[in-house]
Amino acid sequence: MNGLVLSQGCELSLPGCTDGEPLFGTKAPQVYGVRVQLEMQALWRQFDQLGTEMIVTKSGRRMFPTFQVRISGMDPSAEYVLLIDFIPVDDKRYRYAFHSSSWLVAGQADVAAPSRIHFHPDSPAPGAQWMKQTVSFDTLKLTNNLLDDNGHMILNSMQRYQPRFHVVYVDPAPNSHLNAYKNFCSFSFPETRFMAVTAYQNHRITQLKIASNPFAKGFRTTEPQVWEGTASSLAASCPPNGSTEPLSPEPREQGTRPKSSTRQRSSSSVLQQERELPHHKETSVEPTMESKDENGLMTPAHFLHIPVYWDFAGSSH
Repeated sequence: MNGLVLSQGCELSLPGCTDGEPLFGTKAPQVYGVRVQLEMQALWRQFDQLGTEMIVTKSGRRMFPTFQVRISGMDPSAEYVLLIDFIPVDDKRYRYAFHSSSWLVAGQADVAAPSRIHFHPDSPAPGAQWMKQTVSFDTLKLTNNLLDDNGHMILNSMQRYQPRFHVVYVDPAPNSHLNAYKNFCSFSFPETRFMAVTAYQNHRITQLKIASNPFAKGFRTTEPQVWEGTASSLAASCPPNGSTEPLSPEPREQGTRPKSSTRQRSSSSVLQQERELPHHKETSVEPTMESKDENGLMTPAHFLHIPVYWDFAGSSH
């Protein structure tokens, strides 16, 4: 994984349940010391610089980059439930302006989709299990189908969303529902914000997904040297003034056809079933990139009142 290696010296700077919260003293001891680190943070930041886009489909599409975290500070013997939800960044709907390679506000957002929470399939589990390895939400899928009955996360296309990660302590006390607010804490990472789209708008996002997603190898050129360093250079090539110069890996002579391979054709069917496929469409979306904190790790913890842990209406398992 690309996450930073934890050390005794840097652990205190990681996002914690108590960060920025004057009421941290009221939190249960099993959660107030919990700290969370975003995995593949460098890759998330590359996408964020370009304006991350995530495909939503009627049948559901997995995220790339996948939301993955490392957790520390849990009580090894206590049991926890881990969940994730998505909240709108604002109340705007966007469109993509191709002439300026930027997102523009197109009006008020659509009616909010039904709120859902996705539970990690290993929940509940002891803290020792969660802390020993990376926690991955690789089974989570995004959909724009308001009538979805598969438990996928329902989002409106052309709107911006912020994933939120929640750690819930499973309190064995019989009256634990009276102290629900004490038994969980939430974390959000600004670099994981994204625009929900039905087809990629920014061609740089398309190319970065192809270059960095291992499931998209069939969409790469047959010359491996062309893609060398693409994942690290695409973000830097985004022009500050929003110009639209072509970003093809290498120029082709006029009239020549791009090379294709049997590998490209055979891989596409697998990709459509498993991961985001880079299909770029010139329709219309946006965000204005918002500034992050100095470390870019997370915003202060936000606390939600989640009175019930796994029997939550409309939840995703």
